[in-house]
Amino acid sequence: MTLSADPYHRPPSAPLPLTGGCQCGHVRYALDGPFGGSAHCHCTDCRAAHGAPFVTWTTVAWRGFRLTAGAPTWRRSSPRAARAFCPRCGTPLLFRADAWPDEVDVATATLDHPDAVTPDHHLFVGSALPWVCLNDGLPRHVADSASPRLDSA
Repeated sequence: MTLSADPYHRPPSAPLPLTGGCQCGHVRYALDGPFGGSAHCHCTDCRAAHGAPFVTWTTVAWRGFRLTAGAPTWRRSSPRAARAFCPRCGTPLLFRADAWPDEVDVATATLDHPDAVTPDHHLFVGSALPWVCLNDGLPRHVADSASPRLDSA
């Protein structure tokens, strides 16, 4: 998902900054925007990194992300991206793709108020687990948001 090309962008419903952090509280962050939307990602890398059937991400400009406590540990998760997690409790927090260096994806569930962000679409549905039912009416993409869109019904 990109900040400029995301046609599904919905601004957060809560006042800025949005805040969040890891489970143990060691890493804390604030998001000031601009925002690029929010997506459910079904890729195998996200599923493995989070131990979940899919992960919901909120995209924000890198300049709009700031650490307010602690520091995450970054690791190269593929030849094209890196992920960050809390070095104390292991909470997965962030994703940065080399293709979009000016933005960062924040694991929506790590927000203090994840209900302030409404997901816009699904990504990598070509990799979705067969028992995940996508009947929310959101647009679905075979891969990233630049890939072909499937019917949303």
